[in-house]
Amino acid sequence: MESNVARNRAELSGKATNVLDFRTLASSHKRLAELLTEGMTVLDVGCGAGAITHGIAKIVGPTGRVVGIDSNPALIEKAKKTFGDIPGLEFECGDIFNLHFKEEFDIVTSARVLQWLSNPLEALTVLKSSTKPGGRVLILDYNHEKISWEPVPPSSMKSFYSAFLKWRSDAGMDNAIADHLPNLFEKVGINEIIITPQHETVKRTDNDFNSRISIWADVAASRGIQMVKDRYITESQRATAEMEYREWINEVAMSQTMYLLAVEGRKNNL
Repeated sequence: MESNVARNRAELSGKATNVLDFRTLASSHKRLAELLTEGMTVLDVGCGAGAITHGIAKIVGPTGRVVGIDSNPALIEKAKKTFGDIPGLEFECGDIFNLHFKEEFDIVTSARVLQWLSNPLEALTVLKSSTKPGGRVLILDYNHEKISWEPVPPSSMKSFYSAFLKWRSDAGMDNAIADHLPNLFEKVGINEIIITPQHETVKRTDNDFNSRISIWADVAASRGIQMVKDRYITESQRATAEMEYREWINEVAMSQTMYLLAVEGRKNNL
């Protein structure tokens, strides 16, 4: 069973939702984009407000079927309002541990979700059961221990980031989940495993540099409040980390790379 602590810490609020709106299928789930063809059935678990999911629906077309699932009712409501008129696309509020689908989809995907679970193996088992025999399970996730910045950010942010990782790991979340996915796939019987690096690098010369590298300032402004409440940092430490990181972005930041892997495998034909 998933722990209540993990559920509470995973809940998105405030500026933590900002990053969702900037994502697209082409830029944020590249390996999935390569696998999609017209007429496919796809389940997107942890779809948020549908930024990636509607891109899936446009490729598989009206002869396909795309279902987006998220546990956050506000995000599902936003997805329905924004993309609800696309043929073959539907959104549901649901729990990754309690999906009602059985062997229905050509591809079952979950992007940047298992990192927030204390029991990713159980979730992967459920995702597999939703996949057709011969279908694929595709997981996209981070190893937060392998992030890199150029130059090094302020010590206040480095301290905040360390506290953030401990806050997560104390809830049972795996900060290095990306590198552990192949082993999890083998444990649940998903075979023909393919690993595709999808590392997210942003450079000062990129048009979206500010919005993307600001993710950790936004995390300090949102998750940081939870961390203060849980006594992992003080409000002063949180505020200083956010302020000094934003100054670092404006004045000296050159690049950031977040380590991200797409791991896919096939469910056996039985």
